[in-house]
Formats: sequence, structure tokens, C-alpha cells
Amino acid sequence: MKRLITTIIALFAFLIVAFASEVKQSKDQQARPTIGILQTMSHPALDQIHRGIIHGLAEEGYRNGKNITIDYQNAQNDQSNLKSMSDRFTNEHAALTIGIATPAVQSLANEHSNTPIIMGAISDPIGTGLVKSLRHPGGKVTGVKDQQPIAAQLALIKTIMPDLNTIGVIYTSSDDSSAAEYQEFKKLAEKDKLTVKTYTVTSTNDIEQVAQTMARKVDAVYVPTDNTIASGFAALLKATNAAQIPIFPAADTMVKEGGLATRSVSQYDMGILTGKMAAEVLKGKKPATLPIQRIKHYETVINQKTARQLNIHLPNKILQAAHQKGRIIK
Repeated sequence: MKRLITTIIALFAFLIVAFASEVKQSKDQQARPTIGILQTMSHPALDQIHRGIIHGLAEEGYRNGKNITIDYQNAQNDQSNLKSMSDRFTNEHAALTIGIATPAVQSLANEHSNTPIIMGAISDPIGTGLVKSLRHPGGKVTGVKDQQPIAAQLALIKTIMPDLNTIGVIYTSSDDSSAAEYQEFKKLAEKDKLTVKTYTVTSTNDIEQVAQTMARKVDAVYVPTDNTIASGFAALLKATNAAQIPIFPAADTMVKEGGLATRSVSQYDMGILTGKMAAEVLKGKKPATLPIQRIKHYETVINQKTARQLNIHLPNKILQAAHQKGRIIK
């Protein structure tokens, strides 16, 4: 009998400790909410957005391991990974999620939950059906619009190549945001009497062959903000360098990798703004009424090494712009 009483007391004590531990864990989770960050794939532009998000959160007082828990997942451009990682955030009851690039945000939005979602630099949030309007998103999604200065990019191309007649554009056919930028560029370029030749790919495996075909038929290449092209940029660059034609990318990271020049919004700055918007939601703002934001200033970025390789003269006013408000890659 005495042994039975001792056993019951021990079991009761164990249950009390277990219950106290569960209560403590629950309080810890409430005190340190989980933020799920889902990145579509790895490449420099998206990596910069990710680093900017962490910076933006920190500037607002949210630091991983201190008062938030960040669960960072990278799908490496695998659709099944996007789904399973989105499910993971739902199952762990994340306080909010952040998607880097359109496929990641779309995957998070498809979850059957009311978890707030912050877009990390999405080119066409309305066209992709993620929000109803930029001023009044109307649902569980808000965030940052990646609005590159396409008219300024075209003006830069024409300043560097005033005799340009034919320009090729290469993008991923399934990338809605990239397609939207292409349409805008094509409209502006044709208005300026340029001939635009369009080339699409479905994956990085297509880039080398498509690039070789394109390089024989155009005088320069424009690349919109496109995750797939960015991942396979070396293959594109190989073909254009062999043909001695320049690439004008929308993203500054591709200039660093060998593109000639661009006028672009900083990926890192867009990440910072994304982090700050996430902080607003953590403080109680509702995504439905939190307007979409964007970075309004841009930089001129040029690659002098590429210019020398292609024997292209960069006008002084372009060099001065890069010196004053931009970057020169030597």
C-alpha cells in the first residue's frame, strides 16, 4: 500500500512538472512568436532580400532568438518543397510568414489559414491575384512591390547604344512577375521604334540553347527581374559574350555577375522595407488595410570590366551618375 501511494505521488509530481513545462513553453511561444521566411531559391538578388529582411526586423526591435524565432526555409525552386514548407509554417502556428519571390508568396497564400503574409518584393501583386489593390490589399497578404524603373532602364540602354535597332528579351514563361515586366519593357521599347525579339524558357536547362539562338539575332539583351534567368545567368552570359553583345539586366546583382549596366532598385533595401512591414503586422496592423509599399529611389550600376571586354564606350554622364548615386564595378 505504501509503495502504491509513493507511486501515485511520483506520478502526480511528474504530471505537475509536465504541465508546468507545457505552460512555460506556451508562454515562451507567445512571448517569442515564430516568423516563417520562405525563399523560392538561392541566388544573389533573393539572398540580398533575405538579409535585408533580417536587418529591417532588427531595426524595429525584433531579433531572432531574443524576442522572435525565425524559421528560414529555402525551396531551391522545387514546387513540392514550397508546399511542404508552407505546410510546416501552418503546423507550427507561425505568427506571420514572409515570402521571397512570387512562387513563395503564392504557395503561402494557398495555405488554408489566416496567417498574415508579407510579400518580399513581388513585381505584380495584383496580376498574380495576391492582393485586390495596392492601397487596400483586402486579405491576408501585404508587403513590398518590386517596381523597377523600366523607363529609366530603357533610357540608359539608348544612351549607351544610341544606334541600337534590335533588342532581345529573355524571361521565364511561367513567371508572372517577369512576364509583366517584359510587357512593360516591350511597350516602351516599341514606342521608341526599337524592334523587340522575345525569347522564353521554362527552366535553367533551356537557357544555353535559347541564348545561343537569340545572340545571333539581336544587338543587345534585356533581362527583367527573373529568378530562373538569374540562376542560369552564366549560360546566358557565355552566349552573349561570344557574340560580343551586352546584357542590360533589371537587377543590379546581374550587373555584378557580368551584365553591362542598369538603373535599379536595391534588392537589399526592398528586404529592409519588407522586414519593417512585417514588424508593423507583429505590432498589430492588419494586412488587409496595410498598403503595399515600394522603394522609390534607384541607383545606376555599371560594369566597366564588361564594357572593356565588349569594347563599349560608356558616356561620361553615365559614369558620373554611377559615381554620384550608384556603383561602378571595375
